[in-house]
Amino acid sequence: MAVGAGAGFASGLLGIGGGFIMVPVSYWVILAMGVSRDIALMIAFGTSLLVILPTAISGTWRHNKKKAIHWKTALILGPCALVGALVGATLAANLPGEILEAGFGGLVLAVALWMGLGLTPKLRREAEEPRENFWLVAACGFPIGMVSGLTGLGGGALIVPMLVLALNFPMHIAIGTSVASIIFASLGGIVGYIVNGLGVSGLLPHSIGYVNLPIWLCLAATSIPLAQLGARAAHALPAKQLRYIFIAFMVYAGLRMIGVFQPGTGL
Repeated sequence: MAVGAGAGFASGLLGIGGGFIMVPVSYWVILAMGVSRDIALMIAFGTSLLVILPTAISGTWRHNKKKAIHWKTALILGPCALVGALVGATLAANLPGEILEAGFGGLVLAVALWMGLGLTPKLRREAEEPRENFWLVAACGFPIGMVSGLTGLGGGALIVPMLVLALNFPMHIAIGTSVASIIFASLGGIVGYIVNGLGVSGLLPHSIGYVNLPIWLCLAATSIPLAQLGARAAHALPAKQLRYIFIAFMVYAGLRMIGVFQPGTGL
């Protein structure tokens, strides 16, 4: 539940899905239950996306009230990401767990480095119209969705920089549009993990495919309301200091996922 709270706040504040926090912690907990590595990772991915869906809906509602969503872009980017996420989830279900674990850890470290070096665009509040390039948005949506499906992430860490750097979106509009697009990307991944997990042996009780309902309930119970608070903070507070907290956790999680910190070492 504490992890869900952190993920929800991060989702609303930074326009990300929160999977960078939920996936590694859920994976470690599921491993401790005696589930095999491959299945534990699939459950962590699938369940994370099911948490991201209502969390993104919650954050979208708040951002929409602030008129911070460019709906034309979201309604093109989102469906393209949905298709990509469905394909990505199917690929993940057929790849070795070691590859997925290392790939997820590497992606987390790359995003943490990106954020830590200050390469993310600065928060801008001036009113300016974003550029509309729907062909570019559609072309980017599919691969971003594939990353979402392969890693159990919402894709916001890729969507926000793309909107700001390529289309000159003000940061708060990019965050709101990203959260709205994540609704579609997570939905595609959820379907993929449910379908590909049906009939698999070794799943936790009360699972639908690779989605575990008790774990989902614990995470969603706190992530959904905290997404509201995070979205409100995005319009009232500078995100710089809080961002460093997420960076520190992401570095630890990324290193552990690629095997630097092994279970049982106390780290």
